[in-house]
Amino acid sequence: MKWILLTIVVVTSVLGDLLQSHEMKRGAATKGERFGLVSILKAIGTRPKLILAIASMTISFLAFLALVQTQPLSFAVPATAPTFVLETLLAGLVLKERVDSRRAVGALLVLGGIILLG
Repeated sequence: MKWILLTIVVVTSVLGDLLQSHEMKRGAATKGERFGLVSILKAIGTRPKLILAIASMTISFLAFLALVQTQPLSFAVPATAPTFVLETLLAGLVLKERVDSRRAVGALLVLGGIILLG
């Protein structure tokens, strides 16, 4: 069960962060403005992908709560570290962000740590 919960945490966290980043950047670029609290609340109500991002983050949070209820925190937190690696990779591939060598090396170091803990 812990591996199922962990998979849910990682997948929904990555999905939520990618969707959130995409939608918030898209909105600011099309309106030529920075988001304030009011415009963020309007965006939440009018953008299905942003609503999906919030739902994904909620699922991730609830799955993490279930994970720490049954597993030690010393396992749960490091085990969710693949989100850093996946988000860095997908930020470059999906969001077309520039991932410089420092970030890539940092993600690889996190991956090495995950392997050592596993």
